[in-house]
Amino acid sequence: MLTTVVPGSDGDAAAILSPRFSLPRVAIRRPSLDISSPIIATVALAAIFTGCCVLVLFTTAEPTWLVPTSAASFPTWTAGPLHGLGAGLLNALVPRGGQNYYAMTDGFSGLLIAMTLGYGVVLAGWRTLSMRTIAIAVIALYGVLLLGPPLQLNDVFNYLGYARLGALHGLNPYTHVIAAEQRDPVFVWTSWRHLSSPYGELFTLLTYPLALISLPFAYWILKSVTVLLALTFVWLVYRVARQLGRDPRFAVLLVAINPIMLIYEVGGFHNDPFMLVPAMGAISLLLARRYKLAGAVLMIAISVKFTMVLLLPFLLLAAPDLRRRLQLVAGAALAAVPLVIVSLLAFGFSLPNLSDQSSLITPYSIPNLAGWPLGLGGAAPALIALAGVALVGGVAFAVVRVSQGRYNWLTAAGWCTIALIASLSWLMPWYVVWVLPLAAVAGSRRLRTGALVLTAFLVLTFTPLTGTVLSELNVNVMSGHVGQKASALNQRLENG
Repeated sequence: MLTTVVPGSDGDAAAILSPRFSLPRVAIRRPSLDISSPIIATVALAAIFTGCCVLVLFTTAEPTWLVPTSAASFPTWTAGPLHGLGAGLLNALVPRGGQNYYAMTDGFSGLLIAMTLGYGVVLAGWRTLSMRTIAIAVIALYGVLLLGPPLQLNDVFNYLGYARLGALHGLNPYTHVIAAEQRDPVFVWTSWRHLSSPYGELFTLLTYPLALISLPFAYWILKSVTVLLALTFVWLVYRVARQLGRDPRFAVLLVAINPIMLIYEVGGFHNDPFMLVPAMGAISLLLARRYKLAGAVLMIAISVKFTMVLLLPFLLLAAPDLRRRLQLVAGAALAAVPLVIVSLLAFGFSLPNLSDQSSLITPYSIPNLAGWPLGLGGAAPALIALAGVALVGGVAFAVVRVSQGRYNWLTAAGWCTIALIASLSWLMPWYVVWVLPLAAVAGSRRLRTGALVLTAFLVLTFTPLTGTVLSELNVNVMSGHVGQKASALNQRLENG
């Protein structure tokens, strides 16, 4: 039967759309860039390693603002074995004189941003990398950073200064300041000269033996132990990820090659690995059902840095029943007794000076930035107190949710750690390392996103170029009375 189609009628449209009258299909291939290919991920990992090598070569060549201690003195033993090796490269790429600072600022800012982008590319292609490749890359990265001087800050010399103050000069570092012994050779490289020690008693005691050997030898031992502990910390992240049944490759990469972890934590030789190793060890022991030992090891982490007390309620909730929780508490108590006794014998009733440190303000801390639109001129004391109250309330809420079975305990601990970091008026970039291991093993995509957003925020706010751009725009977040008072306190603690 034939059907007559009248032009312009509905039958016309139907005939056109019928299979008999359909137009031939043309396959169009859209160009795409697959950043998850093994070649791109490997190249990005190699680029991060190259960036660390360039940074070490530049900072060992001659005194620069990237190494604050070099302004006072820059002997070979502080610069490292590569001292002078990069001098030719530095002379070729960086102009002399007044332009040196700006060239180094722009170069370091570009390097930091490029490494952050490379970090994102590696995370996107983590499935294409073998665990063997990742392990070799991490060891190589940390090894090359060990060869360089401490970057950005000189806390490693402050650690040695407090150790020498107590072990060598017989002065309590919790009641005396480094300036009390200005004749000590470490004094010239220290920064917190008029601040009594804010570090945990156990960490201070662990550094005391370094005061009994030569300063160069002590410097390299402390650096080496810090890097070894950082590698141990990464291995514990690997172990915990496997205990939870997660692919350890992503967990290790998220933590180990984070640009802040590399440049500020490992490259700055900060003491967080002394805290993070026992903290992750406690999590691993709990997952292995060794509850008493988990509590004892966590107490060691708290004795190094009180920050890790935040993990205690979540470890308790992770224990399956009351008996296991009591075992964890017993382990913590058994470890606390000798730690308290040793602390009392060594330092009396003196405590770490967290009060002065908590009064300091960094320009781009969350309370300081929040204080501006609120008309407070920055991180006013009332705003800092409010942030502390909000933190306590948030932790209490998270504990309740976990106890009700509505939230994973590792995820809750991670978000509470982010809240802690956001509440601090004295914010340093390497604080992100506190949350990275929790984000790596918790299995929460939102928590991982939060940790990466925090990383990006800290990279941008601590990139020197950001300060330069804001200065050209006449923006100074420390210009208010709150910022000026904090800056004056900072100068007093440094210079007296």
